[in-house]
Amino acid sequence: MTRTTLSRRAVAAPPTLRRHAADTARLAGPLAIAQLSQMAMSVTDTVLLGSLGADALAAGGLGANMFFVVVTVLQGVLTSVSVSVAQARGADNESHVPHIYWAGFALSLLLSVPAFALLSYAEPILRALGEPTLLAHHIGEYTAVLRWGAPASLIGVGLMRSFLPAIGAARRLLWVSIACVFINGFLNYGLIHGAWSLPRMGFLGSAVATTITVWLTAFVLMALLHLRPSHQHFVVARRPTAPLMGELFTIGWPVAITYAVEATLFLATGLLAGLLGETPLAAHQIALNVASVTFMVPLAIGQAANVRVGYWSGAGVPRAARHAGFVALGLGVGFMSLSALVMVLAPHWIVGLYLHLDDPANAHTVSLAATLLGVAAIFQIVDGAQTVGSGCLRGLKDTRVPMLAATLGYWGIGFPLGYALAFRFGLGALGLWWGLAAGLTTVAVLMTWRFHRMSRRAQAHAAAASRAG
Repeated sequence: MTRTTLSRRAVAAPPTLRRHAADTARLAGPLAIAQLSQMAMSVTDTVLLGSLGADALAAGGLGANMFFVVVTVLQGVLTSVSVSVAQARGADNESHVPHIYWAGFALSLLLSVPAFALLSYAEPILRALGEPTLLAHHIGEYTAVLRWGAPASLIGVGLMRSFLPAIGAARRLLWVSIACVFINGFLNYGLIHGAWSLPRMGFLGSAVATTITVWLTAFVLMALLHLRPSHQHFVVARRPTAPLMGELFTIGWPVAITYAVEATLFLATGLLAGLLGETPLAAHQIALNVASVTFMVPLAIGQAANVRVGYWSGAGVPRAARHAGFVALGLGVGFMSLSALVMVLAPHWIVGLYLHLDDPANAHTVSLAATLLGVAAIFQIVDGAQTVGSGCLRGLKDTRVPMLAATLGYWGIGFPLGYALAFRFGLGALGLWWGLAAGLTTVAVLMTWRFHRMSRRAQAHAAAASRAG
């Protein structure tokens, strides 16, 4: 079937809005579970490290955070694989998909080099930043183990989480991710404490367990992809070409910068909360943890929008691409509105999941955390809009302007405003969160407006071409 035939058939029977919603939800569901499973692995590591004491928890927790920040930023480059595959399939050019896959695979391996290097020098970097010598040494030991998992993380999470949804195989991520949560927990406990005849390695056992788990994830997902007959034509052996790798990198590097800009914003806000004292920092961490969990759903919807907008854009049906994007935006904002409602109606119940409400020593923290959840309710809605809007724009291969929009919103508006409200106007942690909300609102408006303009322009060009034909 040629692209023209596909496009004509699509125009003759365009998806309804209900069909767009159902297809997006079907694609986003497994992705959300995969994201939540990754968070569950992190929580498992934290809980089991905590059983060894505060020193092990601090070293292991910070080491793991360094690892995940580094690989997550680099995984942003590989989001280009998803939209490139989706557009190729939409254009009925599936013979090009294996070329994209192997170029993405080679790019994953290349990206693991800077990740490995950064993690290798964690100790001197932290010492240069003023961290205590002993803590920096232990973190360096931890990341020296985790660095060996960088290639697997970039392949198993970065490449596969982009490629599998684009070929309609997102469910493979679901079951493998859930299984790996239990495997990671088993290995963590066994290697930390020497249970079940495994060697007792202390806090480094957690790093070994995580490294084994990410490699197992990568191998299993690749096996499911390469050995399943219905998927084998997508991964026929092809030699990676430098031009295609360059194209993927060109599309993806602004996404990596966007991830870095957002990650550093939240890191800097956490550091500022720490300057305000233990109570504001604890309340900040509770509100941020709640927001991070609910954020996994619109993040998955944004990834689904990336695929669906990319597919219809590649098919030459801009009207369907526009509808797919705005339906995804509606789903993301709708879910986050419901979660915001829960935060407004039951803030103390939520805080009670983290702290004992009847302990007088927690009273101030509980009160402040409940107040921050009220701001987080607004934060939720605009955060959902900005991440889905970003996914829609990636589906159109538009990544540089969103990068600039994120930088402006987060660091040009959000951080300065939050700092001023917290320290100049005396609002403390509440001011920091109002700054975050303002920055995210700016980014959400810019992303949504950008997608509206681009998708409408694409429709107009298609209509003009149709009239000329």
